[in-house]
Amino acid sequence: MTRTVCPEVPMLRYAFALMLAATPVLAQEMTAEERAAFRAEVKAYLLENPEVLVEAMDVLQSRQAEAAAQADAQALATYKDAILASKADWVGGNPQGDVTVVEFMDYRCTYCRKAYEEVANLVEGDGNIRFVVKEFPILGPDSLASSQFAIAVRMLHGDAAYEKAHDALIALRGSPDAETLGRLAESLSLEPGPILAKMDTPEVAQVIADNHALAQQLNITGTPTFVIGDEMLRGYVPEEGMKEIVAAVRG
Repeated sequence: MTRTVCPEVPMLRYAFALMLAATPVLAQEMTAEERAAFRAEVKAYLLENPEVLVEAMDVLQSRQAEAAAQADAQALATYKDAILASKADWVGGNPQGDVTVVEFMDYRCTYCRKAYEEVANLVEGDGNIRFVVKEFPILGPDSLASSQFAIAVRMLHGDAAYEKAHDALIALRGSPDAETLGRLAESLSLEPGPILAKMDTPEVAQVIADNHALAQQLNITGTPTFVIGDEMLRGYVPEEGMKEIVAAVRG
C-alpha cells in the first residue's frame, strides 16, 4: 500500500525545528503539554501564512550562497600561486594579460567541449586575457589517457605542440588508445614512440595528481570549472556571461 504524505508536513517539521533551534532555552523549559501546544500553534500559523516558509527558505539559500562565495574566495586566496602560477600548466592567450581565466577541464567532458570554442573566442576577441589550462581528468581511463598524452607532448615538445594536441584531443571522438594517439601524434608531425612512453612516467602522473589535490582543496568536483579573479564558476558558462565576469573583474 502506498502511503500518502502531505507535502506540507516535512516543511512544517523543518520550520518547527528551526524555531526550536533558535530558542533552545525555551524548548528545554517547556513541559510536554506546553511543547504540544506550541507545535499546534506553530503549525496553525504556518498553514495560515505559508509565504513565511518561502521567505525563510529564500533567506537560508541566500546565506548559504554568501557563505559558499566567501569560502571560495578564501580558498582561492590561499592557493593563489598553485592556481595561477604552476609551471606544469600551459598558458595561452596573452601571458601578460590583465585578467587570468583558469579552466579545470577534462577532454571527454561534453560541457568542456561545448565551452571550448566559446572560451577560445573570448580569449582571442579580448586580447588581454591570460588563459591557464588545468588538466583535470575525472571521467575515466579515456580522460586520463588524453591528459597524459597532452602533458607528455608539452614536456617533450613545448607549448606550441601542446596547444595543437589540446585542440586535437578536444575534437577527438574515438577512444584515445595507443593506436589512435599514435596517429594523432603523427598528424602533429611528432614521433609517437617517445610520447607514448612518456605518458606513463611519474613526472606526468605528478602533474595530474597535483591538479587533483588542488581541486580537492578548492572543492572542485566537476568540469569545466573556471576561476576568474576571486570567483569560481562551477559548470558551463556561455561566452557572454564570461565577458560580463571578465569586465567585472576589471572593475
